[in-house]
Amino acid sequence: MSVYYHWKTFEEDEDRPEKPRRYGVTEMRGPQYNLLGHNMLQDIFESMGQFVDGLKFSRGSHSLMPKSFIKEVIDMAHQHDVYVSTGDWAEHLHRKGPSAFKEYIEECKNMGFDTIELNVGSLGVPEETLLRYVRLIKSGGLKAKPQFAVKINKSDIPMSGDRAFGAYIPPTPRSSEIVEDVDLLIRRAERCLEAGADMIMIDADGVCKDAESLRADIIAKVIGRLGLEKTMFEACSARTAEWFIKSYGSKVNLFVDHSQVIGLECLRGCNVGKNNAPFRSSPYYFLT
Repeated sequence: MSVYYHWKTFEEDEDRPEKPRRYGVTEMRGPQYNLLGHNMLQDIFESMGQFVDGLKFSRGSHSLMPKSFIKEVIDMAHQHDVYVSTGDWAEHLHRKGPSAFKEYIEECKNMGFDTIELNVGSLGVPEETLLRYVRLIKSGGLKAKPQFAVKINKSDIPMSGDRAFGAYIPPTPRSSEIVEDVDLLIRRAERCLEAGADMIMIDADGVCKDAESLRADIIAKVIGRLGLEKTMFEACSARTAEWFIKSYGSKVNLFVDHSQVIGLECLRGCNVGKNNAPFRSSPYYFLT
């Protein structure tokens, strides 16, 4: 019998399985801009551990911390069936050669990490090299999660004007032609999945950072091609998370700040896809 109160209102076709889950995953941002001490993490795991699937050390924050602290956090997370991800840090090692990357994988495994994230944009390596990194992570016994962002290429177009010989031409504003590589992103992500990647992370920038400028067309194309279970989106705010749950249901995988865990679980449990009134009227809405 569950020790949790049955305050949730999932319908049978919208509920998620117990951990470890393949969908409806909530990954929580760990220490990044603000330090999260043992007590705060312990409080989150003890009170909401049933709803937290993963913990990520974002922006390579673990590289600044004592190994003893990292190990304690990882052990604490594992006690509550929470996997731990390195975040996007591996790109700082590939310049040192294949041996450094292999050593990094082995060190992550010894520390207890479960997942290594690869920031594809920061890596800047050929596609075959990226696939080799994915295979190395998998052969090392860890999960691989490439992170993709929609790349915006700006092509400067000079403004027209008189160009008399020898005349001084004052600088003028330039317009930009914006080119999005969504199809290329999806194709590379598909190849990563074929190589053994467990999940594809979609960075919020340019896609879902702000609810007002959210690119529903890009999100629909990514999910349509890669599948709901194989994609995870960064939700930077409660409004963005609400849009995802309302559009794709409780089974969508989301990466959120630790302060959003309660609000997100309320969203998953209030059936906002059909009627978001229960969540809007809940006091949990104002906690985020």
